[in-house]
Amino acid sequence: MLQAIMEKPGCIKFNNIKKPKPKKNEVLIKVIRIGICGSDIHVFQGNHPYTKYPIIQGHEIYGKVAEMGPTAKNFSIDDQVTVMPQLFCKSCYNCRIGRYNICSSLKVMGFQINGAAQEYFIITDELLIKLNNKLSPEEYTLIEPIAVAVHAIRRGGNVKGKNILIFGAGTIGNLVGQVVKTMGAKTVLSCDINDYKLNIAKKCGVDFTINSKKDNLEEAIPKYFGENKADLIFECVGYEETISQAISNARSGTTIVVVGIFSKKVKIDFGLIQDRELKVSGTLMYVKDDYLKALELAEDGKLSLKELISKTYPFIRFNDAYQFIEEQKDSVMKIIMTID
Repeated sequence: MLQAIMEKPGCIKFNNIKKPKPKKNEVLIKVIRIGICGSDIHVFQGNHPYTKYPIIQGHEIYGKVAEMGPTAKNFSIDDQVTVMPQLFCKSCYNCRIGRYNICSSLKVMGFQINGAAQEYFIITDELLIKLNNKLSPEEYTLIEPIAVAVHAIRRGGNVKGKNILIFGAGTIGNLVGQVVKTMGAKTVLSCDINDYKLNIAKKCGVDFTINSKKDNLEEAIPKYFGENKADLIFECVGYEETISQAISNARSGTTIVVVGIFSKKVKIDFGLIQDRELKVSGTLMYVKDDYLKALELAEDGKLSLKELISKTYPFIRFNDAYQFIEEQKDSVMKIIMTID
């Protein structure tokens, strides 16, 4: 079977190895689709702060059960599945209280341990999520980023009737906007400097958009939200400029949820955080309930997913996919690799 190994930033090579055999409660997955996300791009560029090389990428996955270990349960051959790509210790404090997404020794597939960018992939049964044959393979590949959005929103608290400001109209920012609308948000304003992504956000249901490079954000916030401004802010970019904008434009007492991955250390104004009693909350990945909620929203048709898929590439053209992303970065949302 083929596996794609990123030997160093910008360099993916393919190995042909023997198909693995599942043991104990392991399941062998025939990988069919692999999504490329912003974190993967950071790895390709050599900018991800928590990844070492060589590494096999792949954490946004759609596949089918090909073989089961002797003690694996709850699945059958040919079941459609996706994967929760996180390994946790089960014994540290956070694991014991159910917050295994922030396990003290957390390892994420495609970053700290090898992922699913290979024709077959071994995973334990407890990390599999069964799918219900209601969506396309490409749409099912998006369950993982939807779960990221669901968890981030839960970190922010109840959004019903709230005014929501989102920095970043990429895939995660878009999905945060879509999910908060399904949860009853009153008004959603998406902020970015990319008109292409803002237009997709509008097509996917956000109420208003603003290009902060062209228009005045400070004036736009009361225009769309009224004098009370935003009730909750999501930073989905990971840049110093956007987190600074979030802090400076926050109403006193507002919560800011930091979703974007920062590849560089940033300087922020803690004076404003203290003076305005702002709550800045991090969010990392998800737990199983977030995955199940993401699947429910997707399969119930409450999310616009096809609009997010920019292009598909055959697995063997992994390098070409990244080259396309580099060349067309201003007009790309989600790239998906196909293994048929």
